Amino acid sequence: MHDSRKTKAQLSEELTLLRDSQARSASLAREHDLVLRALQERVKELNCLYGISRLSQNRELAMDELLRQVAALVCQSWQYPEITCARIRLGGPEDGLDITTRNYKRSPWGQSSAIVIQGERLGEIEVRYLEPRPKCDEGPFLREERNLLDAVADKLGRLAQAARTEAQMLVLSRELIKAQENERLRIATELHDHLAQDLAALKMDLGGLLDPPAPSAEDLPRELAALADRLSGAITAIRDLAYDLLPPGLEDLGLVRTLSRYCADFAKRTGLAVDFFADGMEGLRLGFEAQINIYRMIQESLTNVRKHAKADQVTVRIILSHPNIIVRIEDNGQGVDLEKRQEEFREARRMGLWGMRERVRLLGGTISLRSRPGRGMLVHLEIPVENRNNGA
Repeated sequence: MHDSRKTKAQLSEELTLLRDSQARSASLAREHDLVLRALQERVKELNCLYGISRLSQNRELAMDELLRQVAALVCQSWQYPEITCARIRLGGPEDGLDITTRNYKRSPWGQSSAIVIQGERLGEIEVRYLEPRPKCDEGPFLREERNLLDAVADKLGRLAQAARTEAQMLVLSRELIKAQENERLRIATELHDHLAQDLAALKMDLGGLLDPPAPSAEDLPRELAALADRLSGAITAIRDLAYDLLPPGLEDLGLVRTLSRYCADFAKRTGLAVDFFADGMEGLRLGFEAQINIYRMIQESLTNVRKHAKADQVTVRIILSHPNIIVRIEDNGQGVDLEKRQEEFREARRMGLWGMRERVRLLGGTISLRSRPGRGMLVHLEIPVENRNNGA
């Protein structure tokens, strides 16, 4: 009887151990399934990010098609891809993109993330379930899905920034080529229509002095003086043309003295009164890049005044007000209504403003315009002087 009772106790203990082992096995199996599922979800997330990186390398892929494929990748990466839809909005209401998956519908189960470029909200990506699912970290969504959505939004922001930069570079390239061709046309026209014709006429007139009948002793000095005046005019035209291409003495004389000479010459050539003033610039050494760009912006501003302002007086001020160089060009011309022409001036395709904005941007500065009809215009430039004192 004792042995029989012991056997039953042993069997009971073994059965308990077996049940505990089965429970542990079941628990381990559940943990294994959870870990495996979690790994599968992480693999889907990695595939999503890798897929977006791969799409971004396709330079021939249009932005709308890229967003469409990104939306599809996102849907495949969520827990329940069969009931997942996505929408990506990028840009403004008029010129922006609004991409949705074919099954997209608004539903109560969604999450979204803003697409931001340099602090500017440019759009949004949203993911929705079309049917209810068990509650997780964020509604029916996992915490990792929130992290993935934010990462996708960040990648889309970088892609949009790259596309914007590429578009700007394309515009810059076109404008640069256009500016080069316009400058070549101007130089060719100046050489052919003016200098070449003037020199050819001078040659003919000089030859005429040698042809019989020769000028009288009284007429010869007068005719030679007239020819000398015309030759002097041709030399001045050549000098002005060279002056426009590269201001002489910029590196030797410095920016202030070169600008002072240019303003005086400009006033003499155009009849426009130019009041030039500089303060605080003594001892400041600027690299050639800074000097030539400041010079060109003042040159362009004065050209604008001559062409468009209908002014008879303009003041040019260049002042060192640490940490900036402040340049002000103000005329007493007809002015403009900047509010009504805001879009035109923002695009800055007129009056050389586009080139001025690019120059001041290269120097890390700012440009602003102030004007009212009948009150003239003020061009205000601020250019930082840090790291601009050790040569070009």
